[in-house]
Amino acid sequence: MKREVIRVEPLSSWLDNWKAPVSVVTRHAGTVYVSGLPPFDPATGEVVLNATLERQAELVLAQLQLCLEAAGSSLAQVLKCNVYCTSVEKFAAVNAIYARYFPKDPPARIFVCVSAWPGRFDIEIDCIAACD
Repeated sequence: MKREVIRVEPLSSWLDNWKAPVSVVTRHAGTVYVSGLPPFDPATGEVVLNATLERQAELVLAQLQLCLEAAGSSLAQVLKCNVYCTSVEKFAAVNAIYARYFPKDPPARIFVCVSAWPGRFDIEIDCIAACD
């Protein structure tokens, strides 16, 4: 079975413009892999600048949901998430938002504190999900 790249707009076009060698979503053998992405404004496809970490987390989780649905999966089928954040002090705030997206039987997860990215944002979340 061949690996399939799933384009998700406007996220895929943003990565193309930056010449980033990454796919937003790949699918293979009933499994979906979603890349960690910065918090995009869904209307413009641009990275949201100067937003609170809480707002950034909401945007990232909403685009994670969009990516999963584009690949034929859903948040309910997520097996594992990796959360990368620039502030360990925001652990509780991120958890509160995360719990809204995974209210029952949440997936396995790790929370990693990172120093920065080449951009002005504070959080990325990637995931692996099952796909029927």
